[in-house]
Amino acid sequence: MIIPAYIARNARKYPQQEAVIDGSLRITWSQLNEHVEQFAEHLACDHHIQVGERVCLVLPNSYTFIVAHFAVQRIGAIVAPINVKLTADELHYIFSDAETKLIISCDLTKQQAELAAQQLELPLLIINDMPTYAASHSQGRSFHQLSDSALKTPATLLYTSGTTGRPKGVLFDHQAILFVGMMFATEMQYTPASRLLSLMPLTHSAPLNLTLVGGSIVGSTHVIAPTFTPDLLLQLVQQERTTHFFGAPVAYLLTAQHPAIQKADLSSMTHWIYGGGPMAADHAKLVQSAFNSDQFYCVYGLTEAGPTGSFLAPQDHAEKAGSVGRRAALFTEMRVVNDAGVIAAVDEPGEIQIRGEGMMRGYWRNEDATAATLTDDGWIKTGDIGVRDADGFFWIKDRLKDLIIVGGVNVYPREVEDVLASHPAILEAAVIGVPHDQWGESVKAFVVLKEPLTEEALRDYVATRLADYKRPRSYEFRESLPHNANGKVLKHELRG
Repeated sequence: MIIPAYIARNARKYPQQEAVIDGSLRITWSQLNEHVEQFAEHLACDHHIQVGERVCLVLPNSYTFIVAHFAVQRIGAIVAPINVKLTADELHYIFSDAETKLIISCDLTKQQAELAAQQLELPLLIINDMPTYAASHSQGRSFHQLSDSALKTPATLLYTSGTTGRPKGVLFDHQAILFVGMMFATEMQYTPASRLLSLMPLTHSAPLNLTLVGGSIVGSTHVIAPTFTPDLLLQLVQQERTTHFFGAPVAYLLTAQHPAIQKADLSSMTHWIYGGGPMAADHAKLVQSAFNSDQFYCVYGLTEAGPTGSFLAPQDHAEKAGSVGRRAALFTEMRVVNDAGVIAAVDEPGEIQIRGEGMMRGYWRNEDATAATLTDDGWIKTGDIGVRDADGFFWIKDRLKDLIIVGGVNVYPREVEDVLASHPAILEAAVIGVPHDQWGESVKAFVVLKEPLTEEALRDYVATRLADYKRPRSYEFRESLPHNANGKVLKHELRG
């Protein structure tokens, strides 16, 4: 079945069960399916959206987002969820690249979308109350619905976060996304009784395909909010007795520092899931202690793969925290390939590659980039440098593009960042390479403190833990680091 068909199935199986909780709005599967059908009719009949056309969503996590997402796919169009924090210029580029036919937003996020839509003379649909809007525009008209068997029809166009340049559109069909959703539902033990908390943006592949689609396949309840704050995380876990949460490592670190966590009842939670980067061993211990739980899962993958890749199970954190696990996820394979193009030896650095059922069809209208990323036999080149240790665990060293070369010797930023993050006074750290007259590059560190620390003391700490050529030659202390919505540090902004 195509993705929205599972909404209809849940409406038949669990009509009165809560499907979505969005603030004071509590929606059953029966109501969700009705609103999806009504809005799909409105898109097809009033906005004349046809099979294969693109509809961009500039919406926060909301019931409107969920209904619009499934309704666009119901009529065979392609849904393109867009990061709500983008500027008008950035949105202009994406709207043009996708050749969108319609933009859907709300009062909360419309400002920049409105500017871009006006420049391109594109229709902009503002919806603040989806239940009322969908019902008021339904007239019981017949409209084209995508056949439930049309699994190879394009479904979703996701734009990469653009940490290294202009974002690229990543195109998926229904079948690939369903495999990714089924993978995560299986690995993370989703059931109809599960209550999935979504505070990370649904405009990104992990919250969208792993949580929204994966949970909807099995009929789990979605608890959503427009943004993440430590207060909101602690409040909603307790108020709604949620069972699963996916967040970036920084979300856990910030919450672990929050005074309210000491009295919070988090006993309903069975799965604390983090991704977007490994968590250093010392940080993992800190978070486990603060959350009073050892049920933490690190997931690794990339948008082009669905996302799918590997995961580190709770029982492996004690010895292997910082790695991304020993095996690839369901329906997936993963390998490390060295510069000679063969499988790397134990502890030999190489590029991580992934292959599985959740792969992208390709980059949107960019054959050259697709050919550069996909191997002839269907593996995706991640651009991540990694090693596999003697126990079979994968360790991500860094992005190929972030590699620092000091005097002809490779320095992996991740290794330096892990040492910095192990200091009890440091909340977060990132390093980059900066030009150096003699060595070509030297290491510069950006550090966010959670308690006072002098640069001299930090240099002494690092000196006992890193070889001289790996040590930062300059430090910059900041209140915060720039992140994209997935929680990844935007190193191009640090480079200026």
